[in-house]
Amino acid sequence: MTDLDLSGGDQKVDSELQEFLLVEKQKAQVNAQIHEFNDICWDKCVDKPGSKLDSRTETCLNNCVDRFIDTSLLITNRLAQLIQKQSNGLS
Repeated sequence: MTDLDLSGGDQKVDSELQEFLLVEKQKAQVNAQIHEFNDICWDKCVDKPGSKLDSRTETCLNNCVDRFIDTSLLITNRLAQLIQKQSNGLS
């Protein structure tokens, strides 16, 4: 196995590391959003937990999750645009 010398100023390794860290940061942000929306949807929609969901609670959870998916897609598309714009600027 080879050791990577990050102090040597190797541009390719540095840019790959930065890209990896950016992707990992974005993953962490998405996971944090998932947990936040789980909490929000639960608090908003579930009055009293029971053995099964009533139709109002189920509809509320579906709508809440749909809004979360819409928001996530919007964020993901925007991040993809920013990454594309950055990579075009590097060429």
